[in-house]
Amino acid sequence: MIHQHTVIHPNAKIGKNVRIDAFTTIEEDVVIGDNTWISSNVRIMNGARIGNHCQIFHGAIISAPPADLKFNGEHTTAEIGDHTIIREFVSIHRGTKDKMKTMIGSNCLIMAYCHVAHDCKLGDHCIMSNSTQLAGHVTLGNYVIVSGMCGVNQFVSIGDHAYIGGFTTVRKDVPPFVRAGNIPTNFSGINSVGLRRRGYSSEEINQIMDIYRVVYNSNLNVTQALKKLEELPASDIKAQIVDFIKESKRGIIRAASKIKSDEDTGD
Repeated sequence: MIHQHTVIHPNAKIGKNVRIDAFTTIEEDVVIGDNTWISSNVRIMNGARIGNHCQIFHGAIISAPPADLKFNGEHTTAEIGDHTIIREFVSIHRGTKDKMKTMIGSNCLIMAYCHVAHDCKLGDHCIMSNSTQLAGHVTLGNYVIVSGMCGVNQFVSIGDHAYIGGFTTVRKDVPPFVRAGNIPTNFSGINSVGLRRRGYSSEEINQIMDIYRVVYNSNLNVTQALKKLEELPASDIKAQIVDFIKESKRGIIRAASKIKSDEDTGD
């Protein structure tokens, strides 16, 4: 059902069984999948690609032009996967010529007042709690949870199954499977609760713990820790963690004890 007090460009592509409530505006270059619900006072702007069975709540703005002074009006998109929920007053900007798109995966929950900036990429099953802000070019893996009132610096990557505690400012990359929090952000342990909920065995969780003991509790720098990890048995989990660390552009978060040591020495 499409309310009579909506404004929908005739060229917009609207799927089957879509409900659009009053005072919502949908621009020309928009695609909305089947069985999606869009609440009142929503703005769906050019470049939006919204999947099936999505829910978009009151006041959200999808595919706004990026807040990037280098943006020159190029044709870019903001893409949202199936079964994703966008809560009240969320803002999502479309991409720039860097990646040409902003992407949010399937089965995600983006809570009220969150912001997803240009060229971000969120995997599937991600949760962003209220008022969390992602700067441009941020990457979240699958099953990432970012708690409320967090700020994530541009170009930061957060690995699969990571959990970020509330009121955290994330300036470094966060490896897979870990918990991070505090100011400055530091390693707070393994996201064992989340991993168990998603079917990881005790053996796999213990393996993850063994890997991060080397990375964070062995008094080694990152290069030394990666060398030490070569001694551990090969596995897909180890490969995933090692690859993430090696590919990190901003460097990974550190242990609280290392941050404290740097403060004490003035480094």
